[in-house]
Amino acid sequence: MKPTAPTGRPHHPAVLEHQAERAANAQLRLADAITAFAGSMQFVYIHIVVFAVWMLFLEKKPWPTLTLAVSLEAIFLSTFVMIGQNRQAAFQQVKADHDFTEQELELKTNTELTRQIHLLTTELHRRLIDEPNTS
Repeated sequence: MKPTAPTGRPHHPAVLEHQAERAANAQLRLADAITAFAGSMQFVYIHIVVFAVWMLFLEKKPWPTLTLAVSLEAIFLSTFVMIGQNRQAAFQQVKADHDFTEQELELKTNTELTRQIHLLTTELHRRLIDEPNTS
């Protein structure tokens, strides 16, 4: 059974290869998990609560420490965004390479079929028109 996308259609072979490579590397799995969490609404809600509690209840003057914490978090999150962009670019290249190979194979097959059709048509024409059956 082929792995399928949420739409129920089978995944592109390049997708399966890319997923297998990422699943085999612990660092990439961790980066994927962090990126997925950081891009979720749950991440936003947690930050709203944490920052509100911090600013309202934990410190009287939270701005210097809060600014430092938010700046550091932004640095790390932007790094994960770049990792995600690099991953997407690498995937797109793998998919483009696969698609190119498949299209070249289809073109070769179609060209060969066209040649065979031409030969058959020529032979039929020769037999039916040029050398009619005189029985």
